[in-house]
Amino acid sequence: MNINKLVYSDDDQKRLDHYLVTIFPDLSRSRIQKMIKNMIIMVNNSGVKTGYRLQNSDVITIEQMEDGADIPEIIPEKIPLEIVYEDDSILIINKPSGLIVHPGTGQSSGTLVHGLKYHYNELSTVNGPLRPGIVHRLDQETSGLIVTAKTNKAHRIIADQFQNRLVSKTYVGLTWGEWKKNEGVINAAISRSKKDPTSYHVDARGKSAETHYKVLNFFRYMSFLEFYPKTGRTHQIRVHCQHVHHPIVHDMKYKGGFNRTKGFLPEVQKDLKEMVKQLGRHALHAKKISFSHPETGKIVKFETELPADMQALLDHLKQHYG
Repeated sequence: MNINKLVYSDDDQKRLDHYLVTIFPDLSRSRIQKMIKNMIIMVNNSGVKTGYRLQNSDVITIEQMEDGADIPEIIPEKIPLEIVYEDDSILIINKPSGLIVHPGTGQSSGTLVHGLKYHYNELSTVNGPLRPGIVHRLDQETSGLIVTAKTNKAHRIIADQFQNRLVSKTYVGLTWGEWKKNEGVINAAISRSKKDPTSYHVDARGKSAETHYKVLNFFRYMSFLEFYPKTGRTHQIRVHCQHVHHPIVHDMKYKGGFNRTKGFLPEVQKDLKEMVKQLGRHALHAKKISFSHPETGKIVKFETELPADMQALLDHLKQHYG
């Protein structure tokens, strides 16, 4: 059986053999390495080394599966989905915080993909057997709009728009501290951390990353902003906010946790800690998205309301610290 897999930015810079182990858990890494060496597995129709680092838009081709290796199967699960828009080509979903987009290491069930497979028989297959319909992703704790594709044609057209930076995205988030400028641009390259492969950091040798921002409100200790990422690096907004010393509220990975309340008045510290604890996730939401529809070519725009947990924190800040 021939299998093709198109690589997108989420998989960028992963080792080929490590990546394929997550896609085909029934194959050991040594067997995958053997398949790469024997050119059963190729990238962009060429043989590569087992340690090849994936690049955005690489096409992995597997000419045949080894005996005993099964393609992973997604077992549909009855997970409720909030559909913002649907037609024969695309689905726009308002993803809640906490829902992982697709299966991966340590997560074999309970994802958006499992819910999609329950509700829909036809989904794109471009992004491999574990990611049917998935064109792009949001972090687990980030809520908001995500585009999924029903057809391979729609998938490829929208993916090309993401790659060519033709998709317009607006996020809203709460950060710690007061920003010096009400509007600006954070232009700082990002790379994966060598110490922790699940984290990223600003690195001049990394991939270019550009985030525009606008401060909507300042509440003495926190700011409410809109973010307009022009590139789509993993954790981009979160890393950029940490870089300028205004991490996203409750972003434990990027220094946005409870330690940010040190030095506040005791009563303020107690109050903010309680409110952030109730939030229970980092305060980032994908609010708007627009792109050219894959069938009509017309620009389509989608928007969702701020989720209740972030709205509650925002209302509290307006009332007590506005």
